[in-house]
Amino acid sequence: MQIFVIGGTGYFGSVLVEHLRTAGHAVTALARSEQSAARLRAAGAEPVAGSITDTAVLRAAAAAAADAVVYAASDYTPTAQSTEDELAAVRAVTEGAAGAAAKPVVYTSTGLVYGFDPVDVTEDAVLPEVSAQPVKAQAERIVLGTAGITGIAVRAGLVFGRGGTGLVTGLIEAAATNGVATYIGDGSNAWYPVHVDDLADLYVRAIEHPVAGVFNAVGSVPFTFRELAGAIGDLTGTPSVSVPLEAAEAQMGPGVRALTTSTHLLATKARSAYGWRPSDRSLVEDVRHGSYTLPPRP
Repeated sequence: MQIFVIGGTGYFGSVLVEHLRTAGHAVTALARSEQSAARLRAAGAEPVAGSITDTAVLRAAAAAAADAVVYAASDYTPTAQSTEDELAAVRAVTEGAAGAAAKPVVYTSTGLVYGFDPVDVTEDAVLPEVSAQPVKAQAERIVLGTAGITGIAVRAGLVFGRGGTGLVTGLIEAAATNGVATYIGDGSNAWYPVHVDDLADLYVRAIEHPVAGVFNAVGSVPFTFRELAGAIGDLTGTPSVSVPLEAAEAQMGPGVRALTTSTHLLATKARSAYGWRPSDRSLVEDVRHGSYTLPPRP
C-alpha cells in the first residue's frame, strides 16, 4: 500500500513509519527541513517538503497517496494559532483524500478529549466543551464527518516506550535538574498508557483493514503518578515528593490540572474491530529498568 504520513519524524510517527515499512508498505511523509527529510530517507520513506501550514501540499499529497493517510502530528500545548493551523491541515488532508475509493484517513487524537475526571469514556460519549485538548475533538469531527473517506480517530492514552514521550522525559529532566521527583496531591490518580510499538501496530491494522469510527487505544497496565514519581526518583537518585495543585499551577499553568485526573479508558472496541492485543508492558517498570535514561549533563 502507498501511505502518506503527517508527523512521520516525531516520536510516535517515526515508530509508525518503521512499522509500516516492516509490514511492506510504501511511505511518503511530510518533512519541514532537510534534516527531517534525511531521517525519513534513512527510514525508507520518501519525504514531501512542507509543513502543516502548507495546505496545498497536504491536499495534493493526500490525493496522491493511493491507499491511506495518517495524521500523526501532535501539539499538546496548543495556542490559538496552532489550533487554527491544525484544523486547516486536517481539512486539507481530508479534502485531498476524499474520493470514490473512500481511502482511510487515520487521525491521532487523545483520551484527554473526554475532559477532567469523566464518567463516560466510551467512544460514543458526548465530549465536553472544556477539556485539555478541545482541538483534537474538533479535528475528530472533521475526519469523521467528511464524505468520501473512511474516517478513523484513535484516542490514545499516554504513549510511552523507547525512551520517549514529552511528559515522561520532561518529568525525568525536571527531577534531575531540581533534585526532587514530584507528583501533585496524593498522586493516587491513575492513567492507562499505551506502548508506542503497540500503538503503531494498531495503526497498521487500521490501515490494512479499515473500520470507520472512534477507537480508544490504551494498554492494560495502569500507573499512578505517585508510582511514576517513585520510579523517576529511582532513576535520577532523587526523593519523590508531593506538591500542592496550586503550586503546580503557578509553575506550569492551568493545564497541569490534567495531571491530577484519573482515566479508565478501555480499548474493547479496538480489540474487537481489529483483533488488536496490546502488550502488558509497564510504564513504571520501563522508567525504572527499561528504555529511559538520565538526561545528558550540560
